Amino acid sequence: MGIQKLLWEVAKKSFAGGIIGLTISDRCCSVVPVRGDSMSPTMNPQKNSFFDDFVLVDKFCLKDYKFARGDVVVFSSPTNFRDRYIKRIVGMPGEWISSSRDVVRVPEGHCWVEGDNKYSSLDSRTFGPIPLGLIRGRVTRVVWPPQRVSKIGR
Repeated sequence: MGIQKLLWEVAKKSFAGGIIGLTISDRCCSVVPVRGDSMSPTMNPQKNSFFDDFVLVDKFCLKDYKFARGDVVVFSSPTNFRDRYIKRIVGMPGEWISSSRDVVRVPEGHCWVEGDNKYSSLDSRTFGPIPLGLIRGRVTRVVWPPQRVSKIGR
């Protein structure tokens, strides 16, 4: 009976820990990998590096959609909700943006995002302004690898 009780206690604590971790990840902050070089040199500055940067994503900004030009954000793709992108906000609602094709006014409730490496980025120049509701959080700092730990500025 001792082993069953121990296993039950471990299972309960693991479940509770999982629920707490999921809540923190969903509501407060999470750590996500940065894939590709579209945000280079800010993130993943070394081409073909063995290690991708991992960043801390703040989710408290989602409460009132408090974003500003220069913020680096994680958002769901407007064409495939499961895909996530990390890009910098370069235009806010009501602002005029000069894209590669023409001049665009960012509609209310939207923002214009672009990668720091404009030559290797799938961003608003491809799919247009993104709804603020697709933003999943603001990137605040690089947390991995250790030699790259730093705050992300605007």
